Amino acid sequence: MQNLKNILTNIPHQVLQGATDLVINQVRFDSRKVQQGDVFVAVKGLQSDGHQFISKAIESGAVAIVLEEQNALKTLPEGEGFGGAVIIKVQNSAAALGMMASNFYDNPSEKLKLVGITGTNGKTTTVTLLYRLFRELGYKVGLISTIENRIDEEVIPTNYTTPDALELNKLLALMAERKCTHVFMEVSSHALAQHRVAGIKYSGAMFSNITHDHLDFHKTFAEYLKAKKMFFDNLEENAFALVNKDDKNGLVMLQNCKGKHHTFALNSMADFKAKIIANTFEGLELEIDNQRVWFKLSGSFNAYNLLGIYAAAVLLGEEKSKVLEILSNIEPAAGRFDKVIGKNKVFAIIDYAHTPDALKNVLENIQKTRTGKEKVITVVGCGGNRDATKRPIMAKIACELSDKVILTSDNPRFEEPEAILEDMKKGVPQDAEDKTLVMTDRKEALAEAVKMAQPNDIILVAGKGHENYQEIKGIKYPFDDKKIMSELLES
Repeated sequence: MQNLKNILTNIPHQVLQGATDLVINQVRFDSRKVQQGDVFVAVKGLQSDGHQFISKAIESGAVAIVLEEQNALKTLPEGEGFGGAVIIKVQNSAAALGMMASNFYDNPSEKLKLVGITGTNGKTTTVTLLYRLFRELGYKVGLISTIENRIDEEVIPTNYTTPDALELNKLLALMAERKCTHVFMEVSSHALAQHRVAGIKYSGAMFSNITHDHLDFHKTFAEYLKAKKMFFDNLEENAFALVNKDDKNGLVMLQNCKGKHHTFALNSMADFKAKIIANTFEGLELEIDNQRVWFKLSGSFNAYNLLGIYAAAVLLGEEKSKVLEILSNIEPAAGRFDKVIGKNKVFAIIDYAHTPDALKNVLENIQKTRTGKEKVITVVGCGGNRDATKRPIMAKIACELSDKVILTSDNPRFEEPEAILEDMKKGVPQDAEDKTLVMTDRKEALAEAVKMAQPNDIILVAGKGHENYQEIKGIKYPFDDKKIMSELLES
């Protein structure tokens, strides 16, 4: 329990009714969860507006209401004094919720060395490897990622890249309580735009890259870029801001950023530099700080991830040679260029690539490391109820960089798989139609790819990576690309 006055610390607000000197049981933004003694924050969401549920929250026992739309009070019954609830007006309810959640849990981010990673591609690999690296360095570490959340060794399942503000602060508080010193988390553009990380204090922020994605949510690339930049705009002076200088928008992130500016790059002058010496399916050899080091990750995109991880660790005060020694032995993150080799020497790669740039990166890496005789067979789909503009682009990329292509379902969600595939087919070049198949059933598509493959051929299964389900009409059915490919290649 917390005093409402303390929960509102550093949040500009106007008290419309009542006094803030009262004890609050819990902060809520879902009216269905409100209980006696709670404060309800009316947030405008994508699906509904919390202002419509103020009356319900009061009926359920809310003793205080935080809102941004004062007109919402007109819908409440007259003469009841709004059920006796304290009424507080703020400029932005979502931002206020983030700060209130942080205050309610006693500002846990201030007790941790919290580093956030944002960007279109590479977030999961970066945070996962940072988590593994710092555990090997002897620290108790927290992880907040697309795949899972962890408090040192304990795994906590997750459904979102970045949790909502209440869950995030609750998780950080638990990490601090369990004596974690460092936490590495993915920071999605959705979370930034929705103010889910408002009130969080970061020790450092990293920008990997930004490419075409999430335009179903942000509508324009400019808005997508603006959301990412918010992360850096809100950094404090003692935090580090680390950006990929080879991405043309890397330096944009540093504009008006009060944090300490640092850059990393393969192709530009930067504070942290690396050079690719060798790039094979087995791994990468990089030259970093005049040291040649072999890593178990493949691909130029992973050269950027590894360099960013190295830079972040050094900025957190770790010894350079020890960081490189540990990184050289770390395995890739699940579903990120994940390799399966069949008994007939067919080579399968499972990758989460679900954006045009990520798919292009993976396929270009395969092209650079193949001997030239093997066929590249790509199985790829696009998710439903997501940015539809990338569908034909991804099909075109697959066709241009593969010998055979099978377009199939990903997570159709509430869309019809056939409609998604029709969108993808629009991107198939005319001269690639003969080498392109369309198969709605993903398992059948994987089986067909294996039938096509000859010894030493390479099958790329793109889009779902680590996911162990396929989401159809709101239901998540068991489906694991790596498990299925392992079984098919062994049969």
